[in-house]
Amino acid sequence: MSNCPACGHEMIEAANFCPHCGTSLAKLSGDTTRVIPPVVEEFQLEDLGAEDAAAVEALPAGSALLLVLKGGQSGGRYLVDADLATAGRHPRCDIFLDDITVSRHHARFTRQGLQFWVTDENSLNGTYVNGTLTDGPVALRRGDEVQIGKFRMVFFTKQD
Repeated sequence: MSNCPACGHEMIEAANFCPHCGTSLAKLSGDTTRVIPPVVEEFQLEDLGAEDAAAVEALPAGSALLLVLKGGQSGGRYLVDADLATAGRHPRCDIFLDDITVSRHHARFTRQGLQFWVTDENSLNGTYVNGTLTDGPVALRRGDEVQIGKFRMVFFTKQD
């Protein structure tokens, strides 16, 4: 048995909240599921393999390609060729990322003209672009790294 650090009420060890005062014990103990740190390794465009480079060069105008560098689907490719593409753990997402670190509806990619944007959908672990946690829509450029959960992906459009 332990005591609530806020009110002193006696409670069981496995409790997440104090049954007496409602204090969240996860916050007080430092436990949280929102700690998926961004990966800070730099990806160089020259690191693309011949097959991936050919796929990028074959992109139609107005479309983009996400190449998965790390995560459960490493080496995977996702074509983004619509005005809206969803990314998440839900099977109906356009970009299906099957891992518990990814929210069901984690992020969305939108296209406005030839510009693509990524927006986090209030996911638990957040969405990172080039190692920075996003807090609104972020315009993507060729070579930007997008991290969703443990998935690191590089964003490409056709080079003009």
